[in-house]
Amino acid sequence: MPPITLIGAPVDSGQRRPGCLMGPAAYRVAGLARAIAAEGHLVRDYGDVAIAALPLADSPNPAVDQLPETLAWTEALSAAVAGVLALGECPVIMGGDHSLALGSVAGAARHAAAIGRPLFLLWLDAHSDFHTPLSTTSGNLHGTPLAYINGREGFDAFPPFPAPVPGERICMFGIRSVDPEEHAAMLERDIAINDMRVIDERGIAAPLREFLARVRAENGLLHVSLDVDFLDPAIAPAVGTTVPGGATFREAHLVMELLHESGLVSSLDLVELNPFLDDRGMTARLMVDLVGSLMGRKVFDRPTRAK
Repeated sequence: MPPITLIGAPVDSGQRRPGCLMGPAAYRVAGLARAIAAEGHLVRDYGDVAIAALPLADSPNPAVDQLPETLAWTEALSAAVAGVLALGECPVIMGGDHSLALGSVAGAARHAAAIGRPLFLLWLDAHSDFHTPLSTTSGNLHGTPLAYINGREGFDAFPPFPAPVPGERICMFGIRSVDPEEHAAMLERDIAINDMRVIDERGIAAPLREFLARVRAENGLLHVSLDVDFLDPAIAPAVGTTVPGGATFREAHLVMELLHESGLVSSLDLVELNPFLDDRGMTARLMVDLVGSLMGRKVFDRPTRAK
């Protein structure tokens, strides 16, 4: 695996519950860099991205919240991620709410287009995030990035997405909360929707291996966006959008182990960690542990906890 670059994205503008801006600090305190280095990878910390002056922007949808801030983060994170990828390194974006993916995946798409390779996206999330700024009723822009990435209309205030990712290159995993408008829009596109019903019936491994085989066959780059609420809230409470019935500890680690074995991951988001809602850091530690599995740590490497 190429050298790993940690990018702090203290983004709190995609929703109204404060706290996600503390995520990058929580990952550092929980030992993310140490966990990656322990698997033999070179790792450096880029520091936290900062935004410039806010652009003038508004939306015809009066519900939309914090649009100028989100636009500024989108531009800044796109540039940071594209720059790190151009150096031949793998960016790990420490969020921050999921609106950061508006920028992180844009940066990955810019790089993929520049080197002439297709970009694929694995979306590990309880939510489909397929609203647009025009369709959202909550106004929370962390519910829009996948629509932007896929090229849906309604993002006139945003920079045009570089090389939108077609539905057949997107795989949703763990979905269990979708608004009717989002569902109707997704049915118009060829997106692989592996909701928890699919996972219950087929298991985690089979559909994920099928998707990874397509990435490999097309020599694609793979961006993985891991939302805390992909996990069951019983093991990961530090998120403002909990949905019961998420991935278990072993299911989540199996996903990471399979991704490591594939050798295909080129960039990674860690999103929606709100340390204010955590229980003595358990969610931050679990997310760091999952990244350890992605970097090559085996289940039998984990020490037995004191009884």
